[in-house]
Amino acid sequence: MTKARIPSIAQLLYKGALCRIEGKEKAVYLTFDDGPIPEATPLVLDILKQYNAKATFFCVGDNVRKHPAIYQRIMNEGHSVGNHTYNHVDGWKTPINEYIENVEKCATLVDSKLFRPPYGRIGLKQFNNLKKKYKIVLWDLLSMDYDPVLGAEDCFKIVEKNTRNGSIIVFHDSIKAKEKTPRLLPKTLEFLTTEGYSLKAISATT
Repeated sequence: MTKARIPSIAQLLYKGALCRIEGKEKAVYLTFDDGPIPEATPLVLDILKQYNAKATFFCVGDNVRKHPAIYQRIMNEGHSVGNHTYNHVDGWKTPINEYIENVEKCATLVDSKLFRPPYGRIGLKQFNNLKKKYKIVLWDLLSMDYDPVLGAEDCFKIVEKNTRNGSIIVFHDSIKAKEKTPRLLPKTLEFLTTEGYSLKAISATT
C-alpha cells in the first residue's frame, strides 16, 4: 500500500465518486490536472500521440480562457476533458456557494459532466450538491509527479508497482510536474503498453 492510493475512508465518504473503472477489458485511465498551459500541455499531448494513448484532462477554467488553442487541441486529438474549477480552489477552505459558483464559471468554458476537485479536497455538502449534475472523478493512484522531493524514476516506480486493471492514475500538465514529464510519461506509457493495458479516456457515461 502507498500513500499514492486514495484513502479507503474517502471512498466511503464520497459515495458514488469514480475512483476506478473495473471491466473485462484490461485498461487504465490516465488523467492530467491543472492545465492547459503552454509550458506543459503540448508536450504531454505530443507524447500521448506517439503512443496512440487517450487521456482525460481536468482543466482549470482560467487556463482555458488564457490558452483556448491548447484546449481545442486536447479536444481535436480525441481526449476527454473535465471541470477542475475556474481558479483551482480548495474545497476545504471555500464556502459552499462560492465553490459551486467557481465550478459553474469553469463550466462556461469546459463543456463536460466530469468534475475533479483540486487537491482532492471537497466538503460533503459540496460533493452532494455537485454529484447531482457531475460525475465526480477522484483516483485509484497518484503518480506523485507534483512532489518536488521525488524524481521521475521515483514516480515511475509508484505507477509500476501499484497500477491495476481499471486504475485511474493522476498526472499533471503543470509547472510543478513539467520537468519530470519527458522522462516519466514515455516510460510509463511503454510499461503500460508492454503490460497489455489499453490507455483510455474517461467519458461521462463510464
